[in-house]
Amino acid sequence: MSPLQSYRHLFGLTGPTYVVIAFLARLPLAMSQLGVLLLVATATGSYGAGGASAGALAIANAVGAPLWGSLADRVGQRPVVLVQSIGGALGLAGLLATVHSGAPWGFAAATSAVAGFLLPQVGPLARVRWRPITARTGAHQPRLVATAFSYEGAADEASFVLGPALIGLGVSAAAAVLALFGAWFALDPTARLTDAARASRLGVTGRLLTPALVVLCLCQLVIGTVFGSVQTGTSVIATAAGQPGLTGYFHALLGVGSVVAGLGMAAVPARFSLPARLRWFALALLVLAVPLLLVGSLATLAPVLLVLGFSVAPYMITTFMLGARVTPAARTGAAMTLLAAATGLGYALGAAIAGRLADWGGHTPAFAVTVSAGALATLVSWSAGRVLRGADVPAPEAEPTDSPEGPSEALATVRDSAEAASLSSGAADSGARAGLSSHT
Repeated sequence: MSPLQSYRHLFGLTGPTYVVIAFLARLPLAMSQLGVLLLVATATGSYGAGGASAGALAIANAVGAPLWGSLADRVGQRPVVLVQSIGGALGLAGLLATVHSGAPWGFAAATSAVAGFLLPQVGPLARVRWRPITARTGAHQPRLVATAFSYEGAADEASFVLGPALIGLGVSAAAAVLALFGAWFALDPTARLTDAARASRLGVTGRLLTPALVVLCLCQLVIGTVFGSVQTGTSVIATAAGQPGLTGYFHALLGVGSVVAGLGMAAVPARFSLPARLRWFALALLVLAVPLLLVGSLATLAPVLLVLGFSVAPYMITTFMLGARVTPAARTGAAMTLLAAATGLGYALGAAIAGRLADWGGHTPAFAVTVSAGALATLVSWSAGRVLRGADVPAPEAEPTDSPEGPSEALATVRDSAEAASLSSGAADSGARAGLSSHT
């Protein structure tokens, strides 16, 4: 299949409603970090308090993500994501109440940590669903799974472009979006597919922290460092130019290039092995980051960030695809959320180091952290080739289950829901609600 045919076939398995829901459900996480920083900083008059609160949210989310992912592997995504969505929305509402109560900022930081711990990592959990969704596509499954991971990588990047841009709507908007679309994502019929696949693996466990997965977590830690240092360096150069409000827009350029490249990953031939892709994409990350050291104005920064983004999504998509390959099927949720958690920790690390260096020497030392991260990504991916090479083995096609509603029946339900959603101008919502009520 061509890339366009692959995307058409893939989205035809679920219908457009699920794709939209899964995208919107991941926006609150992208909105929350910057939203919390601005909320607390505005209320207290201290960017230090805002940064500490945003950092508390990010770290708590990184700690909680693999725990929730592991729980989803054991009991299913539906109850776990539903609890996280409602709990996370209440946590963000509690943060608003705490900030407006006039309590010391330490209470806001603590409430931010609670909210961050509860916020769901929708992107990684959506990746888990695609393998059972494509389980009955025969010889097309490997191509469709690769296309799905390409799409999810691009969707994650798009959410972190759009999310900060929407933060003007406020943290309350993030809470409302999470409560609605997070719960909808949890209850979507595709969640039944992961339950059916999980039922077929009852009693089957495996080691999660293999050497290969540890390497991939380090790779994601590095790319998170790129994000944190780029945002810090961009903020410094924008502030020096008297335009601090442009920081988010310029940082979004990194995501724009990444989205385009991520969608194009569906065209990469299967003979280009995943370990080889990781090595070359890491090298591209390093090469494209070097021009940041020559940037002296916002005008020269814009094209450099846009071009650098073309290496980001391919690198991340490859690490997540390898993560799915090296992990036992029963632990995929934990693996995907662990990789996402490593990215969040890397972001905090990159922002902290770049911030210290920026205080000393401006934007160039901050961007030097980005280049150093690219060098580390290259070193890790090339030196760990032997560890990762054995992981590049196509996953077996999902097998039928003896559960009352196996993948075939559940997939038919998803298709029926998708068809029902297009019957009338208002049926997109009513059909989806009917599908939810019939499965809850």
